[in-house]
Amino acid sequence: MTTATSDDTYTFDNGAPDAVPQMHALESFLDPITTRRLARPVLEPGATCWEVGAGGGSMARRMARAVGDDGHVLATDIDPTHLVAEGNLHVRQHDVRTEPPPGDAFDLIHARLVLLHLPDRRRVLRTLTGALAPGGWLVVEEFDCTAPQRVLTAPSDDAAKLFAQVMDAMMGVLEDHGADLGWAQDVHTEMALAGLTDLDTITYSQSWAGGSTGTSLYETNSRQLEPDLLAAGLSPQQLNAFRRLLRDPGFAVMSYHFVSTRGRLPS
Repeated sequence: MTTATSDDTYTFDNGAPDAVPQMHALESFLDPITTRRLARPVLEPGATCWEVGAGGGSMARRMARAVGDDGHVLATDIDPTHLVAEGNLHVRQHDVRTEPPPGDAFDLIHARLVLLHLPDRRRVLRTLTGALAPGGWLVVEEFDCTAPQRVLTAPSDDAAKLFAQVMDAMMGVLEDHGADLGWAQDVHTEMALAGLTDLDTITYSQSWAGGSTGTSLYETNSRQLEPDLLAAGLSPQQLNAFRRLLRDPGFAVMSYHFVSTRGRLPS
């Protein structure tokens, strides 16, 4: 996922050295949840689908298999470096903020960890709604970054405090780049205002132990945001200690809260 910021730079860049491990960590945690959320009747054989901000393309590939040869999946990203077109899976460079939808009759549109980074997220959600076919589904999935990442176990109180300090700094950097950390809580209401029906929302969180794929997400994010974190007052020593903590099997923390909301355009 490449995410845009308010000044047209990028919070997380698909071309960055840590982009691939970031994508792998997200896919490992989120793909099973998203797959369940896209189960029939949301995703049907023969459907025409749009995967917005497709990133590494893991969900686009799953969707392509699910819709079969009679279906069509379009995967878009402002930087489609990691996307590969094959069979019924098509790839296009596209900026959902500034370009019109690449179609207007999608049976399913899915956007994961995209809109929370866009200052004009509400307008974009309505743009996505307008690209649905009658009876089509919109599924928007975000992290609720207002929920504290609760430390479950740590080698010391100081280690737990360091984790909280670095995470607070990372959240501040994201906000400075235009992210709305609580947007996930608003999606259901915004979908209702956009005229979608059959709405439902789930929230999911799990424990991440030090050295796991989950805690590796925090580490890769700290590397991607390091210049901003240093500018915010953290020291290289603090960031190195934070990364060592994330590899410590004696450390465990609750993950971000992942909020998945889906709604259907009336037929």
